[in-house]
Amino acid sequence: MKYMILMSALIIIYGCNANRQEDSAKEPGSVADHRPVLDINEANRLAELPLACISREYPNKLNQTLSGDDDLLPPRDLHPSFYGCFDWHSSVHGHWSVVMLLKQFPGLDKSEEMKALLSERLSPDNIAEEIEYFKKEHNKTFERTYGWAWLLKLAEELYTWNTDLGRELYGNLSPLATLISDMYIEFLPKLHYPIRVGTHTNTAFGLTFAYDYAASTGNDSLLLSVKQRAREFYLNDNQCPMTWEPGGNDFLSPCLEEADIMRRVLDSEEYGKWLKDFIPELSDPSFTLEPGIVTDRADGQLAHLDGLNFSRAWCLYGIAGNLPGYEHLNKIADEHIMHSLPYITDGYYEGGHWLASFALLALEEQ
Repeated sequence: MKYMILMSALIIIYGCNANRQEDSAKEPGSVADHRPVLDINEANRLAELPLACISREYPNKLNQTLSGDDDLLPPRDLHPSFYGCFDWHSSVHGHWSVVMLLKQFPGLDKSEEMKALLSERLSPDNIAEEIEYFKKEHNKTFERTYGWAWLLKLAEELYTWNTDLGRELYGNLSPLATLISDMYIEFLPKLHYPIRVGTHTNTAFGLTFAYDYAASTGNDSLLLSVKQRAREFYLNDNQCPMTWEPGGNDFLSPCLEEADIMRRVLDSEEYGKWLKDFIPELSDPSFTLEPGIVTDRADGQLAHLDGLNFSRAWCLYGIAGNLPGYEHLNKIADEHIMHSLPYITDGYYEGGHWLASFALLALEEQ
């Protein structure tokens, strides 16, 4: 009798666990039986995030060095183009998201509103004021290099938008992009050591966006500078400690961001050998990587880990798409996207003001 009772209890427990596992596979964030896709419905959903924040001035983190009382101005006066979305670089994120979505989905529900917003914000007068801000004595390091990189990313997106509006807006923005490019070229030789963190100042991330802009627009001086410094910084690196990642507020993977820039500056054969030394475990088909776990999306620092999931994904897709034998990384990238994608329009401004850009970059890289 005791045996029969024990067996019945085990059957019930097993059945409950199986049901819980089945329910879990159906929850948002599961990758069961499908891959994340950027279609028109998802594009309309994600477009709401930059539209909601580009014109939202407060709350605002200015990250400003004051030289006197005259600098105490509202964000809209300091940055007439990029005053929304909580901080300068996130506003640039948001403008990039709008351009990227319009390019891929001209029939978006709010396409006319999006175009009007771009024309208003990226006017020649507004961009001229943004340039003057960078030229002030205490602002030469403003947004170095994360915001710089995103500004170049926005310029690249406009440069490759083959429409009258795209050409007009690129013409408006290009003087600021040229200034940022020149600042990059001046700064890189002075940076004796790369910055290997999982947040804004990560050198490899900035170099990647700068490389793409330079390659797309034919900026040979910037391209040469990026290639040279990337090789000097990273070519002899090996055994990157992936098990140390992530940090508690990371939105970039120091190891994978380095792998992302090096796949651009090395040819395929050289890159394959380099990656084997740098992150040897990636080539193992049984390699696993747990997505970053966000415990509180109302906390802006903890919400960074949603961004980590997206940035890891675009790096993993990039490796899988460029090196034979690494195709298994696609599934890990899918899992990372789906772990966070359903939650970034949940009403929390702490992540909503910037995460759409990271999601779009990851979905674009598939």
